[in-house]
Amino acid sequence: MAAYVIAVDNGSQSTKVSIFDAEGAVHASARVALRPYDSPAPGRWEHPDDDLWTSIVAAIREALARFDGDASEIRALGLCTIRFCRAVLRADGSLAQPVMSWMDERVSRAYEAEAPEARYVTTSSGYIAHRLTGRFRDTAGNYQGVWPIDPERWDWSEDPGAYVRTGMRREQLFELVEPGAVLGGVTSAAAAETGLPQGLPVIATSNDKAVEALGAGLRSDREALLSLGTYVSVMMTGTRQQTSPEHAYWVNFGADPEHYLLESAGVRRGMWTVSWFRDLVSGMTEDELGRGAESVPPGADGLVVSLDWLAPDDEPHRRGAIVGFNGTQGRFHVYRAILEALAITMADNCERMAEELERRLEGVVVTGGGAASELMLSVLAAVFGVPVRRPEFTDAAGVGAAIAAAVAVGMHADWDRAVAAMVRPGEKVEPDPALVDAYLDVRERYARVVPRVRALFAEG
Repeated sequence: MAAYVIAVDNGSQSTKVSIFDAEGAVHASARVALRPYDSPAPGRWEHPDDDLWTSIVAAIREALARFDGDASEIRALGLCTIRFCRAVLRADGSLAQPVMSWMDERVSRAYEAEAPEARYVTTSSGYIAHRLTGRFRDTAGNYQGVWPIDPERWDWSEDPGAYVRTGMRREQLFELVEPGAVLGGVTSAAAAETGLPQGLPVIATSNDKAVEALGAGLRSDREALLSLGTYVSVMMTGTRQQTSPEHAYWVNFGADPEHYLLESAGVRRGMWTVSWFRDLVSGMTEDELGRGAESVPPGADGLVVSLDWLAPDDEPHRRGAIVGFNGTQGRFHVYRAILEALAITMADNCERMAEELERRLEGVVVTGGGAASELMLSVLAAVFGVPVRRPEFTDAAGVGAAIAAAVAVGMHADWDRAVAAMVRPGEKVEPDPALVDAYLDVRERYARVVPRVRALFAEG
């Protein structure tokens, strides 16, 4: 009898749903875009209405409609959602106020009640898990940031001071489970909305970046993973005990129990900048922009992009900027410069991280929407100076969610065997020596220009 799992990857810009078999083959998939964020006040970014849930419902229905197999052979659903979001719920589990995006300034502060009827405070995964199962359970792996979590125990803190610091009470918080555990079964109401079989087990994963690393097959300390999403970051395998004296990285929950990832500083609104330029300015598709930018020389004829489209909380004065125009550059130059800025920024962050860890990287795995760009892969290989590869299926978070579901229902005996069976290697790009040399000069230009741009905005 055939066996499948369905994976939900709810990201910052869209929800992707895919149906996998035990070998990692995709039998159906669908993508539904999220609506633009609402910003009712400076620093506030909210998901409009019930957009997270409605996009998930639509994507599940579309994927099931495309599935040629028998829905009764779907064994479980792996749920992965955006990290660092905050959802405030009424006693019945409905939204008491709009879900706060990870970009909302409130999620980096202690919780302050705004809605009189608020009963629970949870993550986006906790909210969606409740919509699917009716239970108040969530994955421990999605609680990074301002939460009273004990990262050693993967459970709520036993320190009363943690609740004071975060503004939360224990009774406001969901029950926590580890990745790979069952959150509950799909309720009759959720089955009617989504088309999923009633009672289908919903499986906990972790935070979306960790699930992405799992789905990309990051298991070696000789590789790094570059996640090219709305938030761009570099991750490496690590332990909870590792600390960074120079703040080159921080420790995040992994996607399988008791495992951790080390994560670099990142770029907020990273690939969002690409989407912004594509939609607002260029009037072209990313494929068209990529083909045109291939003819632009490294360095984009002097353009430099400062990727501060969303300033960090500790330096709110920062602003995004594109400088170096001389009248000869066009849309393809700008597009290439944005890709180069992402590559150079993250190579710098990765090098600081690897140096502090005393690691010599032998390769980089690239995931997320940006991994589909042939130009981006060639630029990354040249700037990082090591081979880069992308998985065959670029939605690595979807693969990771499928792996968690497959392990939970016994389709694979353990996490390592599931990764070996379900992660399919894709294209590998070697560094071009000529491009490597060219980007040494470009990186020096960035090292001179970007700090000056930031200093201008810091002066007010």
